[in-house]
Amino acid sequence: MSDILNHKSYGAGEPLIILHGLFGMLDNWQSFARKLQEDYQVILVDQRNHGRSMRSDKFSYAEMAKDIILLMDHLEIEKTSILGHSMGGKTAIQVAYSYPNRIQRLIAVDIVPKQYPRGHDAIFKAIQSVLIKEITNRKQAEEHLSSQIKNVGVRQFLLKNLQRNSDGGFEWKANFDVLYKDYENIVAALEIYKTIKTPTLIIRGTKSQYITDEDLEKLDDVFDNNQFVDLEAGHWVHADKPVELLEVLRTFLTL
Repeated sequence: MSDILNHKSYGAGEPLIILHGLFGMLDNWQSFARKLQEDYQVILVDQRNHGRSMRSDKFSYAEMAKDIILLMDHLEIEKTSILGHSMGGKTAIQVAYSYPNRIQRLIAVDIVPKQYPRGHDAIFKAIQSVLIKEITNRKQAEEHLSSQIKNVGVRQFLLKNLQRNSDGGFEWKANFDVLYKDYENIVAALEIYKTIKTPTLIIRGTKSQYITDEDLEKLDDVFDNNQFVDLEAGHWVHADKPVELLEVLRTFLTL
């Protein structure tokens, strides 16, 4: 499999890279790409161990940041704005920190670069309960998940990772084994020793617990040039408030 991340490009103009969150894939942001493509070249990306991108035993934000730079070089993009949601937001922040000359604007959706508590162990347990080599249809997989995950939306989100393999059986797109093994790296704080000068927008879902008021008070310790916006949404801001989020993005990207 190629070392270049799987990606889709929409439109033309100034580039904007969009990164999904944990267990996600580029299709999660497809509707936004289609709306922004009139004014931007929007590049949706499957991060490593997700979607159709490469599987790797190495899983850290430093490695994921390098993946983005390699993709930019491949696409001959010298400088880009970058948006990331949740885990993807941490990747975006890492890129801006490690490669400041390559990032024009930074947008982190419902995430800050702090240490987070473990919060996905029930999902990993549910995924591991699916006997992936024995199931013959999607309904069987959903039945396994439904016994442990009661939220229908979460189940459907996870089931987007289910695909047929070359033998006609099923497999997961996401590399759940490595994501579980390196989960502490995913929730860990980013190692930031100097402030990020890139113009930065932090978007908080006010119904989410990912960004506290205390976190907002500490933004100046990490970002030299930052602003934040509250949207009345849960953690999946792009699903809860797509129109409002799109308006916020357009405003920031044209500053």
